[in-house]
Amino acid sequence: MALNLDYKPVEVVSTAGMPESEWLEWRRKGIGGSDSSAVMGCSPFCTTRDLYYDKRGIAPAIQDKPNWVTLKVGHLLEPLVAEIFARQTGYRVYQIQKMFRHPLYPFMQADVDYFIETDDGRHGILECKTSHPNNKGKWADDCIPYNYELQCRHYMAVMNLDFVWIACLFSNSEADFVKRYIERDLDLEEDLIQNEQHFWEDCVQAGVEPPYTENGDLVLASLRKHYGPSDPEQPTVLLAPVLALDLQRYVQLTAMKRDYEQKAKEVDRRIKEAAASILDAMGTAERATLTADGVVYTVSYASRYRHTIKKEDLERLKLEYPAVYDAFVSVSESRSCTVKTKEEKKT
Repeated sequence: MALNLDYKPVEVVSTAGMPESEWLEWRRKGIGGSDSSAVMGCSPFCTTRDLYYDKRGIAPAIQDKPNWVTLKVGHLLEPLVAEIFARQTGYRVYQIQKMFRHPLYPFMQADVDYFIETDDGRHGILECKTSHPNNKGKWADDCIPYNYELQCRHYMAVMNLDFVWIACLFSNSEADFVKRYIERDLDLEEDLIQNEQHFWEDCVQAGVEPPYTENGDLVLASLRKHYGPSDPEQPTVLLAPVLALDLQRYVQLTAMKRDYEQKAKEVDRRIKEAAASILDAMGTAERATLTADGVVYTVSYASRYRHTIKKEDLERLKLEYPAVYDAFVSVSESRSCTVKTKEEKKT
C-alpha cells in the first residue's frame, strides 16, 4: 500500500487531569505507541495474545505490577528528562495533553509525552524514558531498544511528523543521560501499519486469538496469567494429532538437557576436586593469592549465612501459631510440564 501523507491527526479527547481508569478505557479503543512492540511480537513485557485479551476487555496485558515503583518514578521524572533535553539542545519543549488518532487508520492512537520545536521551526516528538543503570548497554553505540523504536515510529505515523528524539535518564546525574534521534522511515512505517491493521481488524474486532510467536518464558507466563492454577477435577485432555511433532520435540530436548546436566555435574565434581587442596591450604582464611608463570591468582572463600526454616518447623508454626503463619507465610503457585512415553501396544 502507498502511504497518504496529506493528513492531520484527529484530536480524540483531552487527557489533562483524566483519571487513570478512564485513560485505560480510552487506550482499549485502539492501538497505542507502547502497544506496537507487542503487535510485532517483540515486546519484553507481554505477548500479542496478552494485548488481544487487553483490547477485548478480558484481562489487562500486564496483570501483575511488581515494578509499580519503577513505573511511578518513570512517570514522575518525565518532566526532568524533558528539561535536561531542552537545556542540552536549546529546543522548545511543550506538551499537548490530548489523545490523537490517525484519520486514515483510526485504530492507531497516540498519547505523546512532549513535542519539540527546533531552531528552524520544525516540529517533532520527544519521548522520555528512565531506566536502571544496568540497562545502559542497550543504548550503547547509538542504539535504541527496539520496542522503544517501534513506539516512536507509531507516534510519527499518527502525528504525521518526520522525527522523534528519545531521551533516557539512568541515574540522578546528567552524565547518565542519553538522547537518540529517529527519522521517519515510510517503508518501516508501512510494515508497522499493516501489522497493526491485521491485529486490530482480523484479531481484536473479529474475536480471533493471535498465535503465540514469542520466546518460551513470555508465552508460559502468558498462559499462567490467562488460565491460572490447575484444576485436579478437570478430565484428561485428548490432544489433537497435529501436536505430535511438538511432543516429540519436547521429549528430544528434555533428553538433551538431561545429558548436558549430567556433563555439568561431572565438571562440577572435578572443580571441587581441584579446589580441595587450595581450600585446605587456606584453612579459615577468606582470601589467598599466588603468582605463577606471570599470572596472579586471587582466591576468595568467605562464609555466607542464610536464614531458613525447616519444613517440619514450618508445619509446627502453622499448628501452634496460625495467626503468625498467615501473616508471614505466602503461597506461590507454579506448574511444571513433564512428558512420559511408552510404546503403543500392538493388537
